[in-house]
Amino acid sequence: MSLSIAWTVPVVALAVTQLAVIATSIYLHRTLAHKALRLHPAVSLSFRTILWLTTGQSRREWVAVHRKHHAFTDRDGDPHSPRLLGFWPVQLVNVYYYYREAKNPRTLTTFAPDLEPDRIERLLFSRGMLGLAIGLGMLCAAIGLWGGLIAGFLHFVLYVFVLAPLINAVGHWRGAKNFENTAYNSRLCALFTAGESLHNNHHAHPRSAKFSVGRWEFDLSWTVIRALGALGLVDVLGPPVARVAVAAPQE
Repeated sequence: MSLSIAWTVPVVALAVTQLAVIATSIYLHRTLAHKALRLHPAVSLSFRTILWLTTGQSRREWVAVHRKHHAFTDRDGDPHSPRLLGFWPVQLVNVYYYYREAKNPRTLTTFAPDLEPDRIERLLFSRGMLGLAIGLGMLCAAIGLWGGLIAGFLHFVLYVFVLAPLINAVGHWRGAKNFENTAYNSRLCALFTAGESLHNNHHAHPRSAKFSVGRWEFDLSWTVIRALGALGLVDVLGPPVARVAVAAPQE
């Protein structure tokens, strides 16, 4: 592998992972799970396509599991609480806890009755493995067979075993607080999770489209939302959040 490809592969993997994280945060989380946003149909379809190609996950399953997490935060019924299951189990095998809950029919009917599969879901987006195969094929076509395969593997590891579980593992274990709840903020992790690791803020005001409220808190997804708003492609529905002082935060 040439030096240029050796640099290209990790950069592409990081870019694809960040694209998936942003799509998850804006579309699955803030728009569908909490109805904090209303996206233009073209933007909604774009995010669905990105997630189909990069994660293959079902939007109804993701939303149902997340809403259940809010309904039972850090108590019996929470699908992935490190306070109940331990930090390392959630960080390392969160994918198991997620799929166990996502395949529970009662969870889907109870927490996502508004997201029955539509026509495009039934015809295309429900075929997650097909989406992943096409996405991997696009990577291979762009940077070569081995480069694409390695970049796809790195993206899989980063998204499934690092960033996605990090949000819950750290977010309900240690960090800073602006509000009194069982979640925590990590300003450092928020830089890599499109603002999702500002978890204490989010649990205090789940319908807010903006997760950052304090100094040095950066929410990349909110930056993208503002850009889309300037183009008339998104409406912010959720209320703004005002910071409420609590005891001095501890990182």
